[in-house]
Amino acid sequence: MRGGPTGRGAGRLAGVLAVAGVLPLAACGGGWNGSVQCAPYARSETGLRLSGAAAGWWRQSAGVYAHSRMPAPGAVLVFRSTRRLPDGHVSVVRQVRGTRAILVDQANWEPGRVDHGVPVVDVSPDNDWSAVRVWWQPVHSMGKSVYPTYGFISRDLPRRPSPDA
Repeated sequence: MRGGPTGRGAGRLAGVLAVAGVLPLAACGGGWNGSVQCAPYARSETGLRLSGAAAGWWRQSAGVYAHSRMPAPGAVLVFRSTRRLPDGHVSVVRQVRGTRAILVDQANWEPGRVDHGVPVVDVSPDNDWSAVRVWWQPVHSMGKSVYPTYGFISRDLPRRPSPDA
């Protein structure tokens, strides 16, 4: 291959390197940088007016959007920054499949791709979605890594007390 892999081959190579721990599993900065990034994808899918790295969305959305520990369709699951996910990650919930299982749409979990209907499971001890595992297509199973999360952001504004209360 002249000049290195391109297209789907490059994505597969990046995926193999990510699984091997050579590359971060998901790069999720605030801009597109020539490939599909998770934050701009989630913003375009949900209309949330948040910017920057995915891990910063939780703090940035406080008091502006609803925060929850329970998934709902259309909500955004916000992953914390870790060594493997230095910018964090965001996924859009498409379907709740049970108390500990959801399907999400997300960009760049598999480098350079947008994936739909990706299984994510809650593995937190308190069933509060503070730790999850994510399906990893290259190995056709749930990934072995456990990722810490903040929770879910939705467009619903937090309830404010009425002036008559």
